[in-house]
This record gives sequence, structure tokens and C-alpha cells, in this order.
Amino acid sequence: MKYLLLSLLASAALVTGCSKSSEPQSSASTPAAASGKKITLAMMPKSKGNAYFISCGKGAQKAAKDLGVDLIFDGPTDPDPAKQNEIIENWITLGVDAIAVACENKDGISTALRKAKGKGIKIVTYDADAQPDARDFFVNQATPEGIGSTLMDEAARLCNDEGEFAIISASLTAGNMIEWEKYIEECRSSKHPKMKMVALRPCDDMKDKAQSEATALMSANPNLKLIMAICSPAVPGAAEAVKQAGKTGAVKVIGLGLPSENRRYVKEGVTDSVILWKTEDLGYLAVHAAHGLATGTLKAGATSYDAGPLGKMEIKGDNILLGKPFIFNKENIDQFDF
Repeated sequence: MKYLLLSLLASAALVTGCSKSSEPQSSASTPAAASGKKITLAMMPKSKGNAYFISCGKGAQKAAKDLGVDLIFDGPTDPDPAKQNEIIENWITLGVDAIAVACENKDGISTALRKAKGKGIKIVTYDADAQPDARDFFVNQATPEGIGSTLMDEAARLCNDEGEFAIISASLTAGNMIEWEKYIEECRSSKHPKMKMVALRPCDDMKDKAQSEATALMSANPNLKLIMAICSPAVPGAAEAVKQAGKTGAVKVIGLGLPSENRRYVKEGVTDSVILWKTEDLGYLAVHAAHGLATGTLKAGATSYDAGPLGKMEIKGDNILLGKPFIFNKENIDQFDF
């Protein structure tokens, strides 16, 4: 029956599976284990075409292979809260064992996730959280405070602790970015009061729109010293705008992005630094934790979690912590291939 259900998604989802012989032993106290069926996990990015989530997906597929489970990887083509809800509803109908989702809208998706929980489906969020009562655990790539402080400290360092900067985000409603922006401002006001944020613009997770927004920001703010891009497509988009405007060095670019997408701009001196975490590890941990919930090896109240090749992960409350942000720059960026 499971394979029939999975075939219905073949045209829209990536399904990864392994033979029964590789399936790990599970706790017989869980529904998935008790039924004797092969576990099916479903993972959703904010948008399928975003290179950041493609990288997360590679880690997710590796985890599924290691664990011997079926993985459905599907999501909207572009960030779309309504489409995310629609896909969740479909997975509820399919009766998957656990869902891992990066939430585009924290409040908007929580109703659908609560419904899934009510049907016995385990819920993990990653990258961007839902309301806490709508999921079991949040796989946190880094704390919002750590991300915001790292971005603001790096911006202040590059601007000699004073001057105007602007932020380009994916959207004005993304829960994780709202949190990051809050801590960016807290760090700015407490540690770098001579830095001034002059604008916050969304790019809808698109490089071309980020480039247009960056061009408009430089035109409207002639004293702009730095653009801080806090979604992966926005970093190369902003860098290209600065390069084409002939303002390399005069307007600094930093942000959250993939080394592979920004290597050329970093080496050219357009982008000064890229801040992120190991995205494949984030995808791997999200699927591994979802499997742990489905099999009963991860339970509420745990203070650590053994994530196989990733090692033992710390759990604070209901947040499974991947690690601290990492700064990629001209000196180290060639060491990374994601």
C-alpha cells in the first residue's frame, strides 16, 4: 500500500528508498514499528529551486539512505505558505510517519501541522520554525541570537563601526528572518550604535529581484556603506548589483549564503564574507530526528540526540542544535564545496 501511495507523488516528489535489509531496528512501542511497515518520512523546503534547500535535500537523501527509509522531498516552486499547507494536507492523507518542514509562515502553517500531529504524525521543523505546539522539535541550524549578532558584528567590523547599511531578506513574513532581524537590531543598538539601518527590502527568494533591490538601495542611499543579505539568493544578487554599479569596496556585501554561490564574488573582493552553517548536515539532522521521533528513539524531554555520523547533538528545550554560525571569507572559502 505504501508503494502505491508513493507512486502518486512520483511526478512531483523525489523519493529515496533502500532495501528492507538495510532497515534499522525500531522500537516496537511506536506505531510505525508495530505495523511492520517501512517508515516514510516527508521533507519540505520553503522552495524547491533555492540552492540552499537543494543542498539541505542532499543531506536529507543521505540520511534516508543510511536509515533505510522512504523519503518524499517536495515543496512549492517559490515561497508560498498556501502551497505548503496544501502539501501538508496531502501528506496527512497519505499517512506518512513523520514530516520535516522549513516554514515560510510561522502562523500560517501551524494549523495544518497541528492537524497532522492529531493524526499521529511526528513533526520536525528545520531552518524556520512553526508555533511550538504545532511540532515536536525544531532542528535549529544556529540560534537566532547567534546569527543576528554574527551578522551585525561582521557588518560593524567592515564599516569601522559606523555608517549606513541596508538589509535584503527573502520576505517580510518569514519567521526565522524576523527573529534574525530582531537580534541584528539588538546587537546594533547595544554594541554598534553608530551603525544605522536605512532600509529593509524583500527579494522573494530570487537572485534577480535581490539585484534590482540592491541597485535601488544604492541609488536611494548615496551614503550606503554595506548591504546585508539574509537569504541565500540575495547574497550573489546584491554582489552583482554592487559590481555592475562599479562600487566594489565602496559598498560592502555580507550575508547568509552558500560558499559555492558566492566564491567568485568573494575572490573578486565584492563580497567580504558569507555566514552560514553546513547545509547538508542540517538536512541530514532534520531527517534523522524525524526518524528518531517515528521510531521512539527521540522523545520529549531529551537533552541530547545521537545523530549517527553527525555525533551527539545538544537539545535545549525542544530545539536540537546543529552548531554555531561559520564565517566564510577569501582565506577559507576554497575549503568548502557546498
